[in-house]
Amino acid sequence: MKKTALRRPLSAASFATAFATSLAALLSLTAPAHAADYPVKPVRIVVAYPAGGDTDVIARWIAEKLAAKWGQPVVVENRTGAAGSIGSAYVARTPADGYTLLVAPNTLAIAPYVLKPGSGGEYNAKTDFTAISEIGRQSLFMVGADHAGLKSVDQVVKEARAGKVTSYASPGSGSPMHILSELFDRSAGIKLTQIPYRGSAPAIVDLVGGQVPVMYSTIGPLAQYVATGKLRLLGVADKVRSPFAPDVPTFAELGYKDVEVSAWQAVFGPRGLPPEIVQKVNLAVNDILKMPDVVDRMKALAISPTGGTPEQMGAVIAAEDARYSKIIKDFGIRAD
Repeated sequence: MKKTALRRPLSAASFATAFATSLAALLSLTAPAHAADYPVKPVRIVVAYPAGGDTDVIARWIAEKLAAKWGQPVVVENRTGAAGSIGSAYVARTPADGYTLLVAPNTLAIAPYVLKPGSGGEYNAKTDFTAISEIGRQSLFMVGADHAGLKSVDQVVKEARAGKVTSYASPGSGSPMHILSELFDRSAGIKLTQIPYRGSAPAIVDLVGGQVPVMYSTIGPLAQYVATGKLRLLGVADKVRSPFAPDVPTFAELGYKDVEVSAWQAVFGPRGLPPEIVQKVNLAVNDILKMPDVVDRMKALAISPTGGTPEQMGAVIAAEDARYSKIIKDFGIRAD
């Protein structure tokens, strides 16, 4: 009679290897299916700034349209503080499953170099996020308040030298507006003290209310005050004049060199977001940016819709991270 050979039990190492192989195979089968079904539950978009500013408004437009496209709720959650880094760092630590996204301005590439260690908002802009899509671009302006009687950039400089204008409102340390102020001060040979706020909306309230004389801002949040004459656009920090305010001269035209900073808004996810989900969100956002009502809304806030690929957005964040880290080091910029 033929003897049946007895199989030896698997060793612990062999069992672990077999289990890992089986699990990997299972995941390879299920992951694409999950990505194809995404989203199957509500999606959250984090905005690291208060309600009412450009980033918040844009995020809510995107959320509204994504919800309609996907048939799932898409909600905006404001997590403010530390120049937007609190909310951004929060997203960086969430699971990379596509159910927590971030809509952020280019402050994302600036804030890490400005904040003190232990602020609660530590992250690496290049490595801790998955770039998904740029949304739009905005010009930055120097804005004078009517109560201060400021009618030109040269007047601001003259009164700053005379000690009559000493400060400006900022939506936060490490914002593009903060960087712009440092570049302008260097070019003009003045030094204004930054008064940082938690976003543009509260800064504009104090600007209109008489607490501060000057601010750097995009047009959108202050358009109604410009229209009524309470605020005045004095100069724009672009190579060419803005099509949304063609009568406002560039700083270069006025003789202030190397003062060019613009703002962008973009969608990000945590590091390691599956490519299938990245692609799905990217395509949806790019479709939304072509919708006539969205284009009209963005133009009303002086925003030029852009869109683009994840790779293009990744290149933007890498380039700006390199640029702003150098500027911040050169100027010794730090959060208060």
